[in-house]
Amino acid sequence: MMDARDKDARSGNAGCGAMRRAPMRPLARALTGGLLLLAAVALPPVAQAAKPAASAASPASADAPSSPITPAERMLFMTPHLRGVAAQTELDYSMILSKPPEKASDTVRVLVQSPDNSASNASVSDRSGEVKVPSGGLPCNPVILYFLEHDIAEMEQWTGGQRRYFQKRVRLALAANPPVTEVTSNANGKPVKAHKIEIQPYLNDPNAQRFPDYVGKRYTFVFADDVPGGVSLIRTEVPGENSDFAHPRLVETLAFQGALRKLPPPEHGAPAPPPNGPRASR
Repeated sequence: MMDARDKDARSGNAGCGAMRRAPMRPLARALTGGLLLLAAVALPPVAQAAKPAASAASPASADAPSSPITPAERMLFMTPHLRGVAAQTELDYSMILSKPPEKASDTVRVLVQSPDNSASNASVSDRSGEVKVPSGGLPCNPVILYFLEHDIAEMEQWTGGQRRYFQKRVRLALAANPPVTEVTSNANGKPVKAHKIEIQPYLNDPNAQRFPDYVGKRYTFVFADDVPGGVSLIRTEVPGENSDFAHPRLVETLAFQGALRKLPPPEHGAPAPPPNGPRASR
């Protein structure tokens, strides 16, 4: 039986018509309002540990996945991906939206301001400038939250549905314990050992008839220890007719491009080096 929150998905002519009407917005977007996705996905470790042991065996409520946290959730949200990244390192990602025959692109940057992101102050920016991505105190690479918030906003725009509903479908898909498989990924032209997670949040959605073109939408997350920041690739794909992923209607990809070490800010009272001056370490 559909609960009250499932009714957040509006009826109407979603699907292909809605996708065609959706303008090709720039990828730059500061998303405000609504519930933070990660807050609905996983509890912080302290809160998780504080739950009574018996609760792990209790049935899940209609609105929240049961504990314990699945390996997929842990890999996305609970892993300190920025460990090992030096202060003042910029991680660059290409962001490409392909909706044949149109294509839009952007560069998403994560600036790690403290060693290992120990101060939890890594910032995210795109062509619009800095994008506020609340982390909720979780240690993951904030580019994951950036991508998911961006995706949820697009689903809301293209289908006329409610962001809360799409958030719920994504978190339930991750809580359903999808497999984590070992793969070889291509990170900036180099093969790396990686782990892949795939989910299809709308495949068994009781409200799928309200946005039929998105029923088969697939999310792919690829993580690699040898890639600074851990994230090698995040991709969403909307298949063509008859679930044809070889000829998709829409593909959006965020892919690691490289890491750039920036000059640290000058110490208090010390003159700043000239723009083209040598690094202090030389």
